[in-house]
Amino acid sequence: MSAVGETGEDKEDLARSFEEHRAHLKAVAYRMLGSLAEAEDAVQEAWLRLGRVDPAEIGNLGGWLTTVTGRICLDLLRSRAARREQPMDDTFVPDPVIRPLSRVDPEQEALEADSVGIALLVVMEALDPDERLAFVLHDMFAVPFDDIAPVVERTPAATRQLASRARRRVRDSAPPAAPDAAQQRQALDAFRAAARTGDFEALLAVLHPDVVLRADAGALLEGVAGSKRLQGAQRVAESAMLFARYNATARMVLVNGAPGLVSVVDDRVGSVLSVTVHEGRITALYILADPERLEGVALPPEGEGAGED
Repeated sequence: MSAVGETGEDKEDLARSFEEHRAHLKAVAYRMLGSLAEAEDAVQEAWLRLGRVDPAEIGNLGGWLTTVTGRICLDLLRSRAARREQPMDDTFVPDPVIRPLSRVDPEQEALEADSVGIALLVVMEALDPDERLAFVLHDMFAVPFDDIAPVVERTPAATRQLASRARRRVRDSAPPAAPDAAQQRQALDAFRAAARTGDFEALLAVLHPDVVLRADAGALLEGVAGSKRLQGAQRVAESAMLFARYNATARMVLVNGAPGLVSVVDDRVGSVLSVTVHEGRITALYILADPERLEGVALPPEGEGAGED
C-alpha cells in the first residue's frame, strides 16, 4: 500500500531520491551478502518497503534506507545459516566486482570503496549474520550503534560487542595489508608469464611457500576442473600448470579495485582470478569459475579488460 495522500509528483521525487542512494545501498548489500545478484534484490526490496511507508515520517532518508537494506540482508543471511547443515564450504569465492583498468564506473567505484577485496569478503563469510551486520554498518559505513541495535534486537552496548568480536575475527583472519597496485600487478604478471611458458621454477618463485588456492567452480563441474582448496607452492604451481592454456588468453583487469585476471573461453569469461600479495609473493589465489555465476559478466573488447554492465 502506498503512502496516504502521495501524489504522482511526490512519487517521482521519492524515486529520484532513492536513485541517488542506489549505489550506496548496493555497496552495503554487497558487503553483507557477497553476491551481486542478491545485492540487487535487496536494494529492490528496500525500494518496495519505502513505498509502504509515509515519507514524511522519515527524518533521514539515507539512514533509513541503509538500516532497512541491512535488515533485509540480515534476514537473507539468517536464512542461509538456517539452511546450511554444514560449515561454509572452504572453496566458496564471493562474486567479484570487475572493471577494466582504464574505465571508471561510479556505481562500481562505490562497490569497491575502501578496498573491500575478495579476501576480506571470504573472511566475512565466516562471521555470524548479526556480527556481519554490526561490522559492515558500523565499521564500513559509520552507522551508529543506536541505529543498528533495533535491527539485531540487542542493546547498543551488546551491538558494540558484536562489532568488536567481528573486528577481532577479521583482524585475526584477514591477510596482511596489500601492497600497492604496481606490486600486485608485477606479481600477477610474473605468475601469468610463468604459467604461459611452463616455467615451473618461476611459478614456485612467485608463490609464497604456504600459498592457498581457493577455486569455486560451482556444483556442476567435477574432477580437476571442479571446486578445490589447495595449500603449498608445489601443489598450487602444479594446478596452475594444468590450466596454463587459460592463462594464454587471460586479461588484466581490476577485481574489487585490485589487479586480477580474467580468462577467456569461446569469447566468454571462463574464470576470474584475484590474489593477495605480500613482500612480492602471492599468498592466496581466489578463482571463480562457476559458469552460472559468470554468465552476467560481460566480456569487453580486446585490450579493455573485463567489465560489468
